[in-house]
Amino acid sequence: MAQQKLYAGAKLRETRTRLGLTQRAFAEKLGVSLPYLNQMENNNRPVSTGVVLALAQEFGFDVTELSSGDAERMVTDMREALADPVFSDGAPPLADLRLAASNAPALARAFLELHRAYRQTTERLASMDEALGREDMPSRPSPWEEVRDFFHYCDNYIDAVDRVAENIARNQTRGRDVMKTALDMLEQHGITVRSGERDLRHFDPELRELTISSRASGATRRFQILHQLALVTQGKLLDATLDLARFHSDEAREIARIGLANYFAGAALLPYTTFLEAAQETRHDLEMLAERFGASIEQVAHRLSTLQRPGAKGIPFYFVRVDQAGTITKRHSATRLQFARYGGACPLWNVHQAFERPGHFLRQLAETPDGVRYLSIARDVSKPGGAFHAPVRRYAISLGCEVTHASELVYADDLDVTKPAAFQPIGISCRICERRDCHQRSVPPLERRLTIDPNNRGTLPYRIE
Repeated sequence: MAQQKLYAGAKLRETRTRLGLTQRAFAEKLGVSLPYLNQMENNNRPVSTGVVLALAQEFGFDVTELSSGDAERMVTDMREALADPVFSDGAPPLADLRLAASNAPALARAFLELHRAYRQTTERLASMDEALGREDMPSRPSPWEEVRDFFHYCDNYIDAVDRVAENIARNQTRGRDVMKTALDMLEQHGITVRSGERDLRHFDPELRELTISSRASGATRRFQILHQLALVTQGKLLDATLDLARFHSDEAREIARIGLANYFAGAALLPYTTFLEAAQETRHDLEMLAERFGASIEQVAHRLSTLQRPGAKGIPFYFVRVDQAGTITKRHSATRLQFARYGGACPLWNVHQAFERPGHFLRQLAETPDGVRYLSIARDVSKPGGAFHAPVRRYAISLGCEVTHASELVYADDLDVTKPAAFQPIGISCRICERRDCHQRSVPPLERRLTIDPNNRGTLPYRIE
């Protein structure tokens, strides 16, 4: 499989501007001609290996930042948007989408915003009992979507919040030890913590009393206490981060505040440097890490997907959580694998099988249509309500990375990652998946012609050209 060429013109321009260098001076330091640099900055030529090495040697540049993560995310998002039947004449070639995402990211985002506004308006008009008589038909993304995109395009790593949380847990080797610091800090603010049986977490600002459900697991209780600690002690930091995000509505801002408090809780429970070292030491064994830090398996898996601190990055993981209907309820990818923004995940993915084998880790070697191969780990993370009549929330999670990192994961032991036949073909969304012979396909792919023969029927009622 040919290696994908690296086009990173926007990153090169951003780096040069940050260093305060002219194109000529930058070209001299990189050892290339001025026209060659100009072509790279405009994505007319890929970034060469020599330039990558020069960036690292001359400027100490973290070359992993040249990866086209944001561009690939936008390409995936645009392909999914263009799968909308409104674009009946077909989508632009993939190469054109990549050029738009790399050379004109603002335009690409504007297109996504426009399509999202169209989709929401269409959905509302389809429900007349909801649409009639309303004058506040929004043309902006829903608050949930806006917050989701904020974390999505931040690579799910918020440096300022992460470092403050880590500082609180400094010099502590076990996540559960940070609780003494947290309780002391809450006490300094006049807040007492007690157990209850109703809400998972309830804070009474008048009584200065924080109540945590006694039915919740130890990991969940610790997480909720740290969440409240963020809201009580880190208000200025959270507000500053929210100001930079420039959300369109108060609802989005408040949802993001909850998300940032959750981020803080995870970062304090699993402090960056200590957790990264432990992850490498245990070869990313989720059970060992959960035990060592007093966290849940889901908390550990999610935290692994956030280890993207510049200069100290962990393995690029994707993380996803789905419910029993296959709907994605959490998603993040620091890899080239991107998830469908709407609807469920590929049914061939092992995350769906996790519901069938509760309490077990399922392993899968998978290959996406672009030829990239992954190691995927899936497990159910059902959450009992703590009482006979309390509802059980059933989810499954998947954590994965490109197979080039497989040797660093205990889950790859005894798997033959050199055997092509060991990799199961999976996709992202049927409308943008180009596999011709998938037995689980629900709708035809957007960018392929179909042949329908009434005299022949295979797995599908049509043939994909």
